[in-house]
Amino acid sequence: MPRRALENPIALAVLGLLLESSSHPHQILAELRKRSDNQAAVLSRGTLYHTVAALAGAGWVASQGQQRSGNRPEKTVYALTLAGREELVRRLDAQIRTPQREFSRFLGAVTYLGALGKDGALEALDERARRLRERTAADETRLAEAHAAGVPRLHVIEAEYALHLARAETEWIDTVTDDIRSGALAWPPHRKGPQR
Repeated sequence: MPRRALENPIALAVLGLLLESSSHPHQILAELRKRSDNQAAVLSRGTLYHTVAALAGAGWVASQGQQRSGNRPEKTVYALTLAGREELVRRLDAQIRTPQREFSRFLGAVTYLGALGKDGALEALDERARRLRERTAADETRLAEAHAAGVPRLHVIEAEYALHLARAETEWIDTVTDDIRSGALAWPPHRKGPQR
């Protein structure tokens, strides 16, 4: 199996889920989609099955037999191996210790914010901030419900982190839009046509 499949960020999520319990890829896919909007956006069934096959090839997960539900086809159930647990711990430790510059779609778009023009940029940023506030409010409600239901904080720590990122992004957008409106962020004059 190509090394690239083992470096896919989904590999870490699969190892983590199999730390919790043995599962078949269909259940893993459903659980990943349930838990994370970010992972769900980039996760296809083919990618997941390819990743699980690579993890098995590396000896990090192993087949625990077949499982059948009703008249559906049998599904292979996988479990984390000792080597897989060690790899999970190694990756988690490295990723938590070492900050990485991660390129997001938003960062890529902000790079060329000027192309929208002043009014277009303000409109787009205002809408993003509004949507972030709505999503943050919904996420805060879900997190409060999880705490009220007795879910240990460690089990929802990633939700706390995501909320902090969303709040920081919203604050940054508010600062930039204020600066555009006040003129503190200089806006170049609009030019028509391609530059030569």
